[in-house]
Amino acid sequence: MENLQYKDGKLLILDQRLLPNEEKWIEIKNKEQVFDAIKDLAVRGAPAIGIFAGYSMALFSKDNDIYKLKEYLDSSRPTAVNLSWATARILRAYESGKNLLDEAVAIHKEDIEMCKKISEYGLSLLKDGDGILTHCNAGELATSKYGTGLGPLILGKEKGYNFKVYSDETRPLLQGARLTSYELEKAGIDVTVICDNMAGFVMKKGLINAVLVGCDRVAANGDVANKIGTSSVAVLAKYYGVPFYVLGPYSTVDFNCKTGDDIKIEMRDGDEIKKKYFEKPTALEETKCLNPAFDVTDNSLITAIITDKGIARAPYEKSLKELLK
Repeated sequence: MENLQYKDGKLLILDQRLLPNEEKWIEIKNKEQVFDAIKDLAVRGAPAIGIFAGYSMALFSKDNDIYKLKEYLDSSRPTAVNLSWATARILRAYESGKNLLDEAVAIHKEDIEMCKKISEYGLSLLKDGDGILTHCNAGELATSKYGTGLGPLILGKEKGYNFKVYSDETRPLLQGARLTSYELEKAGIDVTVICDNMAGFVMKKGLINAVLVGCDRVAANGDVANKIGTSSVAVLAKYYGVPFYVLGPYSTVDFNCKTGDDIKIEMRDGDEIKKKYFEKPTALEETKCLNPAFDVTDNSLITAIITDKGIARAPYEKSLKELLK
């Protein structure tokens, strides 16, 4: 399932804001469209944002100062470290005299291989027939192929595994309902959408053997920034003794960020809570809304962090660095 295409000199994205009801491709023609596509979540998911940013830097640096372009694009979603990682890589390629489009294509191809490795490591922790809880969307729509959080499920399906997946709807943007269930249905995987506040119910009933979630930034101590609501799921998993696995590319590990307290959390428009996806507002116009895009899951709640370089377990300050050896 593709979310981005580059062919014949044109960059196109699948508008994820319209899924699952409409599959619409948009041609990206300038830096403003890039910024808006990332900010407004037409493109979303840390690896996918990085791939998109790589192509965008390569294409639009021809008409823009590349240093200012990097700064501009990085500001569209500051929490997603893959964004600044990809723009920095293209900038290094520019300074080294490399072909920028070749570097962008390399980022894309490497992400496919990265997702395959994450999926294989993740699948090694699961059993055929397991019940899996997901939150937000971390599949092919958020990456290049297979995905991170959903990767073991999609790879497992290819290998003959059968999972029973419960997908949190993921308020307020409903990525779990709109996107995860869409991807899993297309892949032929048994999926049931549940309200976010049902996670404890399905765990208590013994329906969940593991929780799989993606990540947008990992601090040096193993604290993880995930989609808002993920830390609540982690607390429930800890209480019920369910393994809680975080899956993401090693590039999301930010060793300059010592703890989760150092992760900048993006605050989004409150109207997403009371107006988006509703025919009528669910609260009065004057009612205030608090709408952080992410929260931070404390490392003490995480069973393992699964990357393309291997599986890290507590203490994460040590194990995350050891994966580089």
